[in-house]
Amino acid sequence: MSVAKALFLPLVVVLAVFLVASLHRVEEGHVGLYWRGGALLSDITEPGFHVMVPIVTTMANVQTTLQTDTVTNIPCGTSGGVMIYFDKVEVVNMLSRENVYQTVKNYGVYYDKIWIFDKIHHEINQFCSSHSLQEVYISEFDTLDEALATALQEDCNKWNTGITIVSIRVTKPRIPDRVRQNYEEVEQQKTSLLVASEQQNVVKKEEETLRLKAKIQAQKEAEVAAIRARKEATVAAINAQKEANVSLLHVKMEILEKQGEQKRQRIENEMHLERQHAIAAANKYRLNKEAEANARRLTPEYLRVQLYQALSNNTRAYFGDKIPQVWAGGASGGVFGTTTPHHH
Repeated sequence: MSVAKALFLPLVVVLAVFLVASLHRVEEGHVGLYWRGGALLSDITEPGFHVMVPIVTTMANVQTTLQTDTVTNIPCGTSGGVMIYFDKVEVVNMLSRENVYQTVKNYGVYYDKIWIFDKIHHEINQFCSSHSLQEVYISEFDTLDEALATALQEDCNKWNTGITIVSIRVTKPRIPDRVRQNYEEVEQQKTSLLVASEQQNVVKKEEETLRLKAKIQAQKEAEVAAIRARKEATVAAINAQKEANVSLLHVKMEILEKQGEQKRQRIENEMHLERQHAIAAANKYRLNKEAEANARRLTPEYLRVQLYQALSNNTRAYFGDKIPQVWAGGASGGVFGTTTPHHH
């Protein structure tokens, strides 16, 4: 019984150790890969706890989410022979889950050493060797991160690694102190010139602002004057129209008055003419009637009687032997004739 106990306890301990060694965990954002006897197995496990055969089987967590690989202290020689150093280059990348097995099988668990770290060293040295210090440090530095990202992505696609280069951040390189001082002096001078230029621009802007304000004020005053002039012109036109209307009304009234006067005068003339016609007609009628009456009354006998009466009323007779002539005169004249002397 004691021998069995002595054998059971070690067995339990071994079994417990075996279970502990076989239990492992795959982290979130990773997948689990397994090697048995040095050969990569095709089984890929998801995040969580899993069991494997210890000692015989080994495993590794491979990240499939975004990760940042930092490459430090990268030496670089420019085309002019100046040695500079890039203190840090950060590469944000991600390995697709579909390519995990093939990429790890071809390039190992530390595939990023080949395609990220070593590639960064290579591309930066290529860039520096074809550019001067001025270009690397100043004029072309802003294009370096994009050039690195393009070069790394092209190689990763060419070799079907499944690596996506998201972005690259490059720090300013370290250059020799003497050269850096020269650049700093140049930059200081540039800064002074820039400050002076900006001050000039500020003065110009202020002058332009003043001119613009004056122009706006002048335009505003001109607009106000134009509005006032239009208003005055409108008032004058209205007043002139009123006066013209009043004058036209007066003219019309005068015309109406004259027309009324002419009409009244015409009526009076017509009435006068009609009265004259009536008088003339009455006179004519009277004369006609008198003529008719006279025509009926003036018979030869009547006329002879009237002649004798006239002669008797108006005639003076002178008698004598020696007066052979007799003159009879009256109001209407006289008559000469030969008379025969009468004896009483």
